[in-house]
Amino acid sequence: MVEDIMSLSPIIEPSEMESEELYSLLVDAAKNWLAHDGLWFQAVEKRFGIESAIELDREAWKEFTQIEARRIMKRLGMKPGGGIPALAQALKFRLYAYINQQEITEVSEDRCVFRMLSCRVQEARKRKGLPDFPCKSVGIVEYTYFARVIDPRIETRPIFCPPDPHPPDCFCAWEFILKK
Repeated sequence: MVEDIMSLSPIIEPSEMESEELYSLLVDAAKNWLAHDGLWFQAVEKRFGIESAIELDREAWKEFTQIEARRIMKRLGMKPGGGIPALAQALKFRLYAYINQQEITEVSEDRCVFRMLSCRVQEARKRKGLPDFPCKSVGIVEYTYFARVIDPRIETRPIFCPPDPHPPDCFCAWEFILKK
């Protein structure tokens, strides 16, 4: 009994969990990841100011998003160079996909539009009466590097992202184009 308590491995093995329990665990982990990201950002902002925090956030996202893309590709058995269909598939497996509502529209072999319909970060700010977080410069880095790992021929363009004005039912939208 004491050995079980002292062990750092999970009490319940994933193979013993129902799929609903595993999904809930994944959602909770994604929320924890995002909470840590937000707290890290706020600590940097408090110490060094918003401009420095955004600059450092871009650097962190540049690395993280590539790691995330490579891990998704490995899990799905994807090879680099899969074009827009591979990108559309990989976007469904980002941590954000488990906690934000998103959609992919206008999908073709050489173009798609990705839209973030709900965003936990922006919605939390709205509840607190704060303006949208100006995440466009971070998003450009994040989505550009994610897409390039999937296929280096993909170019990323923001359609709108805070601080840009946006419709009430969507926080940001991104266009991905396969250059030949």
